[in-house]
Amino acid sequence: MLKRRDIFEEACEHLVGGVNSPVRAFKAVGGTPFFARRAKGCQLYDARGKSYLDYVMSWGPHILGHADADLTRALKRAAESGTSFGVPTEREVELAKLVKEAFPSIEKVRFVSSGTEAVMSAIRLARGFTGKPKIVKFDGCYHGHSDSLLVKAGSGGATFGVADSEGVPSEIAKLTLSLPYNQIEPVERLFKSQAHEIACLLVEPVAGNMGVVLPEKDFLKKLRELCTRYQILLIFDEVITGFRLAYGGAQELFGTQADLTCLGKILGGGLPLGAFGGKNEIMMKLSPEGDVYQAGTLSGNPLATACGIAVLKKLRRREIYRNLEQKKEQLLKPLRALMAEKGYPLQVNAIGSVFTFFFTKQSVKDFETAKTSDTSRYAKFFHSLLEKRIFFPPSQFEACFLSQAHHTRYINQTIEGVRKGLQKIFC
Repeated sequence: MLKRRDIFEEACEHLVGGVNSPVRAFKAVGGTPFFARRAKGCQLYDARGKSYLDYVMSWGPHILGHADADLTRALKRAAESGTSFGVPTEREVELAKLVKEAFPSIEKVRFVSSGTEAVMSAIRLARGFTGKPKIVKFDGCYHGHSDSLLVKAGSGGATFGVADSEGVPSEIAKLTLSLPYNQIEPVERLFKSQAHEIACLLVEPVAGNMGVVLPEKDFLKKLRELCTRYQILLIFDEVITGFRLAYGGAQELFGTQADLTCLGKILGGGLPLGAFGGKNEIMMKLSPEGDVYQAGTLSGNPLATACGIAVLKKLRRREIYRNLEQKKEQLLKPLRALMAEKGYPLQVNAIGSVFTFFFTKQSVKDFETAKTSDTSRYAKFFHSLLEKRIFFPPSQFEACFLSQAHHTRYINQTIEGVRKGLQKIFC
């Protein structure tokens, strides 16, 4: 049987970096990644059959747990009828109705194949609808790898963007302005001076890609007010938060509606599926009704929509959200008590069924404070848990995800593993 390192070395001969998405390479924490063969519930099994208690959960989609029986049956039935047709299906209509039911701000939907594609398309639509070229995002909020969004802020409160990646033309990067998350004053100043050029403001209502960072009180409400006042479209990237924090996502939880909403992850039940949607007057600018072009061969794929329908029908009963909140408290309450007792320089940000351990003394409320985290300590923490067969994200700046399958015995196992891991690091 091949060892983990042997499999990875072979993968590196055929795949760039041995992986198909960078974080999977374990570069941020060191060591060699394991290769998954199967999963069930909250257990992930590697190529050698070794099991791990999973808190990555495919980066969020598996709110019901891996290989949920209802989703598996729906997928099997759909596959037996064909995997792709290139013409519309009734399932697309059924899933669209469910999305609209969950998100009152969405009057029309367009399905795509990923969250990245959803956000990229929503931005194009916003530019086409408003006739303005610039977009605004926030430092540390990740919205996929399209050219306009691989941008970080300059050295001021609001400067022209500088690309984080080679291959992004400076002319494109300069159309993206990045501001500090959770601060309203820079948004007000920017809108006063450049609103006539800004098509949209894009935000993760709860940041999940610098680790979990919650919005400050009234932050989202004030963004809504400013966008309305200056006639700038407000786009919520709910790829992570949609159907995760509540059935209606962050918009339901915080009582603030967006002009356009981007969805993914849970929406497809673990299959490649994304969506963007919003008000009729905006969405009707999209082809074939309007002149903003967007298309995709696999958009509304019958396998993905079948899984999407199955998962949303289970989630709309809403009991699962109360259950997940209880699981989060069961896990984090004793760990927070331990951290306070020991005085560990550690913060835990959490909401609903997502959380992040930040190895810093500072309260984490934006990208700058998130970056004060001791990433070397996180790497040691990660590997101490992995030795105990507990799989946390292989990066300090990611979120952990709970699922319905994280039962009490697994939570207790995690508490003990984290306790020993912290003791090893700090003592």
